[in-house]
Parts: sequence; structure tokens; C-alpha cells
Amino acid sequence: MKYTLTFLIALFFTSLYAQLPKGFVYVEDVIPDLEVELRYYTSNNFVGIPINGYQSNKLILTIETAEALKLVHEALQEQNLCLKVYDGYRPQQAVNHFIKWAKDLNDTINKQIFYPEVNKRNLFKAGYIASRSGHSRGSTIDLTIIDSNTGEVLDMGSPYDYFGEASWVDYKGITAEQKANRQLLQTYMLKFGFRNYPKEWWHFTLRWEPFPKTYYDFSVE
Repeated sequence: MKYTLTFLIALFFTSLYAQLPKGFVYVEDVIPDLEVELRYYTSNNFVGIPINGYQSNKLILTIETAEALKLVHEALQEQNLCLKVYDGYRPQQAVNHFIKWAKDLNDTINKQIFYPEVNKRNLFKAGYIASRSGHSRGSTIDLTIIDSNTGEVLDMGSPYDYFGEASWVDYKGITAEQKANRQLLQTYMLKFGFRNYPKEWWHFTLRWEPFPKTYYDFSVE
């Protein structure tokens, strides 16, 4: 099997700095200039506090996903645009944190920002919270596009992690510019081997992901 130089460099740095499971990599070793803001490492998320398992702002993905993402990033840079990532690999302990939070119906600190139109007791039924996440397999990523010159995020018509129809890829109630921005993200991600989740414009999974049935729980650190 032939490996790219990026693949080999990523393996080298991974072996030096951390013991990630085989097949995983710190994405900064593959895409050094990628903008990363892991929302679950911060309080800027629907729960309102840092999430269990996120101990640093380090984006981790399977190597195949990181290499495909690098192609997207480089293609966008030709238009003075680049990617900004909000989440990648997500440990099962973080998913468990979401489940525990969702069951506490009195904790609605960030409702007006992230789920103003959804009753918290319906988050499971509506599919916004689940017991398993594709993120825990290491080949799913949440991201958007930013202007390379200004660092400003392109207007996608809804915030990241907004629970509601406004986040659906084909939602009609947004401007022509917002629709175009969503389509731009869709076009580039699909071109380089990702598939989208239709109810979240930011959510993509690598086709033919290497660990389609394995859910990991090592911490992000």
C-alpha cells in the first residue's frame, strides 16, 4: 500500500506526542493552518459548560478523514476561503454527558440561543440527542467556511448546533446569499468524499469511513 507524505508525517508526530488509537491523528499535523474552535471544550454550546472528554482544543480524526479534509481546505484557499472546524472526533463520554443533560428538564440555560422552538423534553424524539454519535467513530466533522483575509465566518443562515428547521440544508426561509454559502460548503465537501446530514448544514461524514461500527471513548487531549 502506498502512503502519502502527509500520512507518514502525521504518523510520525502522533507517535511522538500521544498514544492515539491506530488510525487516528491530530489534524494540526496534517493541516497546520486549519482554524479549530472545538465548541465542546468551551462553554459556548447548548449545554453551557465544557463537555466531558474534551480536555484541549485539539482536533482528532481518522487519518483518511484528515487527508480528505486537507483537500477541501486547499481547494477553498484558491478562492481566499478556508475551513473552520467546530467538532471532530467525540468521545462516548461526551455523548453520555449530552444524554444526562437532556434528561434534566430544568437546565435550559442556553435554550434561547440553541433550541428556542423545541421543548427540551422532545430533544430525543426529534433526533437532536442520541445515545450514539457518528462523531465517536472518528470520521465525522462539524465545520463551516471563513474568509481567509478577515477570518469572518460566512453567513449560513443559522448558528452552529442550532436545533431547528433553520439548520436543515434545504431550509427555504433564508436569504439567497445564505443559501449560496451553504451550497458552497456542500459542493466542496461532497467533491472530496464526504456525505452530509440533511438536518445539519455543518455535519459531514467521510464516505467509506474506516471504523463504521466502532465507537471510541478516549479523551480529546
